[in-house]
Amino acid sequence: MLLRRRVGVALLVSILCAAGCQDPAPEKPAEPVRPRWQRASLPPPPGTPGRLMVRDLAACAGHWYVTGGVGTGPGETRPAAWHSADGQTWTPLRVEPKSYYGLRNVLYAAACRDGRVAVIGDKPGGAHGNPRVSTWQHRSDGSLVEVEAASFELYGGPKAVNVGRMVAGNPGWLITGNRSSGAAVWLSPDAGDFEIIEAGPGLATDAQGATWASDAVATPSGWLLVGGVLPPNGRIDRDPLGWTSPDGRSWQRDPVPATEDYEEFQRVVLFGGTPVAVGLRGREFGVWRRGSDGWESVGGFGGRAASGVPTVAALTAVGADRLLAVTSDGAAYGLWSSVDGGRGWRPVVAPVAMPVGAYQDVSVVALDDRVLLAVDDGREGMVWATRLDAGS
Repeated sequence: MLLRRRVGVALLVSILCAAGCQDPAPEKPAEPVRPRWQRASLPPPPGTPGRLMVRDLAACAGHWYVTGGVGTGPGETRPAAWHSADGQTWTPLRVEPKSYYGLRNVLYAAACRDGRVAVIGDKPGGAHGNPRVSTWQHRSDGSLVEVEAASFELYGGPKAVNVGRMVAGNPGWLITGNRSSGAAVWLSPDAGDFEIIEAGPGLATDAQGATWASDAVATPSGWLLVGGVLPPNGRIDRDPLGWTSPDGRSWQRDPVPATEDYEEFQRVVLFGGTPVAVGLRGREFGVWRRGSDGWESVGGFGGRAASGVPTVAALTAVGADRLLAVTSDGAAYGLWSSVDGGRGWRPVVAPVAMPVGAYQDVSVVALDDRVLLAVDDGREGMVWATRLDAGS
């Protein structure tokens, strides 16, 4: 009887549609945001000349920073960073490497608090060509000084997987990354010596699955870490996962509703005091918000190319009413804007082509309504500036 009812309903719908139903019109693509980009000039830093490389941006307390390096020959690099008070006029920071690999670092991740920046750099080396990682501290005399690791295994060694993002806040400085034991973090109160927290309860891989950390943000109650977990049930896709900690040492898992799609958080920011994460969800980029009742999925945008690895490369809050994301669909980088907390997104027209490749990179950061975009297309490193208000 139930089957016949379903068949009858389907037949009735078919008859009615034949009499006048039409297929729904395809959804009209969102109108792109078209900022007025203005290119800023990065002066060559002192030392051996070469191709300027840009990798990351940071901004706080009226200070802007660009980090990267200088390509001085085939496979040869040296560290470089710049600072600005307005995002247009830039001055190279004095960098002071201390080690063989520090002399060759490319500074790929940066974070800022109280007007000072801290940086992660690396350079592949050794018998296996693994990244040799250093951190860099911004001193009171304005120099950016390499902080040599107390031991090689602090960032490397047999348990190393990756050293990812640098974030800052009232608790101090935190680096996100992963070890053979799963998700890990490194802590420092002043961006000097870092201490690794790995293989700990809640943070590390356990019977609930293999953990992976991608990004973090400082909150009023401590730290929020985001990433994913691969459940131990024969699946090959991750589920999104968060962690909270009052001090960066003890971590509690912050569960996220999951689906059968591949899902993971890749970037997170505070937006109006609320954590918003962007990452992969099936064939698109997903958006999640963490409210008083926990995490919820609130939107999605974009898609994957036929080949390549899709990623969320950067996420920033612009003033009190906009989010900007940099994504890669596997073939090219794209800029996206949301003015409703991540529910709806519009593409943003970039000032130049932004190809994906081993030597290309894109980042974005905002301070109030001022936005900086760093683009490295493999030939040159560029910085562009614009303003975005609620009407754009």
